[in-house]
Amino acid sequence: TFDSFIVSYGKGKLTCFPANPNTIVDVIPVDMVVNAMVVAMKVHYAERQHACETIYHVSSSFRNPLKLSDLRNLFHCYFIKNPWIDANGVRVKVGQLTFFSKANRYLRLMQMKYVLPLKHFKCSLPNSFNDENLVELQRVAEEQGIDLAEFNFDSESIEWEEYMMNIHIPGLLKYGIKS
Repeated sequence: TFDSFIVSYGKGKLTCFPANPNTIVDVIPVDMVVNAMVVAMKVHYAERQHACETIYHVSSSFRNPLKLSDLRNLFHCYFIKNPWIDANGVRVKVGQLTFFSKANRYLRLMQMKYVLPLKHFKCSLPNSFNDENLVELQRVAEEQGIDLAEFNFDSESIEWEEYMMNIHIPGLLKYGIKS
């Protein structure tokens, strides 16, 4: 998860990161993952005598992409409005996270470590988190009368600013981090 990056940045300890700011990150709220699991179980219950080999990618990068630079801007905006208070009671000032890239070395490493092995499996790149099966699951679930408003797992419905500023980061700091 990227939560350790959020906390390190908020505490003023993460000032730069080796990445391309235009990289699409795949972020998905855990409740959407759980909803997709529940709906998939319901939809495939009738097939319980047959092994279901469908893979569902509950992801955002394909239909609701979020750039690393956008995520950085949301973190920055959040901690400007809600600064981290350190152990001494002092507000931590954060600067804009700087991205730097060693493009040739980074690309060579990614090619060797990830792209070549994925080509062996004939995965489609760069859309390796294609969620077409998940879209089909939504269609079948609607046909079966499952309330997708109650079991939402449509990544297109995520409003990134609202989610990061009012749900994820506040929840992370309140429930996930011990000062």
